[in-house]
Amino acid sequence: MSSRERFVGLMSGTSADGVDAVVAVFDNGRYSGLQGAFHLDYPAALRSRLLVLGSSDSTALSLKELASLDAQVADTFAEAALSALRSAGLAPDDISAVGSHGQTIFHDPRGAQSSLQIGDPNRIAARIGRPVVADFRRADIALGGQGAPLVPAFHHAVFATVEPRTIVNIGGIANVTWLPGLEAHAVRGFDCGPGNGLMDAWIQKVRGIAYDEDGRMAASGRARPALVEALLKDAYFAAAPPKSTGRAQFNLEWAQRLAGEPLGKLAPADVQSSFCELTARSIIDALAPGSLRALVCGGGARNLYLMERLQTLAPGVRFETTDRYGLPPEWVEAAAFAWLARRRLLGEPGNLPAVTGAQCATPLGAIYQVAAGAVCAMPAAY
Repeated sequence: MSSRERFVGLMSGTSADGVDAVVAVFDNGRYSGLQGAFHLDYPAALRSRLLVLGSSDSTALSLKELASLDAQVADTFAEAALSALRSAGLAPDDISAVGSHGQTIFHDPRGAQSSLQIGDPNRIAARIGRPVVADFRRADIALGGQGAPLVPAFHHAVFATVEPRTIVNIGGIANVTWLPGLEAHAVRGFDCGPGNGLMDAWIQKVRGIAYDEDGRMAASGRARPALVEALLKDAYFAAAPPKSTGRAQFNLEWAQRLAGEPLGKLAPADVQSSFCELTARSIIDALAPGSLRALVCGGGARNLYLMERLQTLAPGVRFETTDRYGLPPEWVEAAAFAWLARRRLLGEPGNLPAVTGAQCATPLGAIYQVAAGAVCAMPAAY
């Protein structure tokens, strides 16, 4: 590969709000920055269905609907990728490949020993005309791992120094990466709790909006200690890593089951404040021993009240967003899948067995390549 390369990275997380697309630049094999970025919302009806699928173990999904959702998600991913290229003034031929995480609709690496992401990479490759690397999780699961989290290897490549640090990603689910120094074998990482998921679900339920901007609703309420403690008693929080989870674990039904009293009888802002406190407490409990600094990314980095609670609960740790380190919080995961796609094309490992629990390191993902329609010239017989 040349000394300068560009890869598109595509990501949609457990919040299922849409697709994050970046054009990541690599100079002499090292990630060096973003040249373009774009977020494309899912259509409302599609997002609503994806949220339902991601929040339960429901089997009420026909093969016809699954195939349709696979195509719809892929088309959204492809359009996000093309929009990111346009934002950078680039054409598809200017990139080496696309790394597409897809949309997770099922994740149970221990029980079902599987994780399912939809968003047909063949359709993305046909729209863009470049190779697409996708299906990143199942190779790790086949080797006994959780298939998640996969971003810690990228965190190490971009953010590790001799200073002990924790990278905190707060999406629909929160996860942490322990960076005790420069050695990759010392990296650890795991999903630690509900992230933004409960807060988003609650404000959607009681106010009909997608998220709590700046954490204003949470800040206006008062966290209920009994509710927070009841939720923290869930066995997941005390379980040792490797561990990963999703919205099928942490959702409003789960919270109501553990709460001990109907959530609807509490002041809505108090419930929101309690969910924010739960997220903050579960993150603080998961920080790497000896961390002096926590670099926060994901949508939760923009929740000012959550960031305030984190700093208050752990005054000896300096909480900052990844903005200060050259990568805006909202684009970190998409950039990671651009990085993982490059690793796959080179045949280099993308997982960290100490993080996922896999038997060994392995390249992640499969490579999909479909000729773009304008150049498709397959002979009738071959």
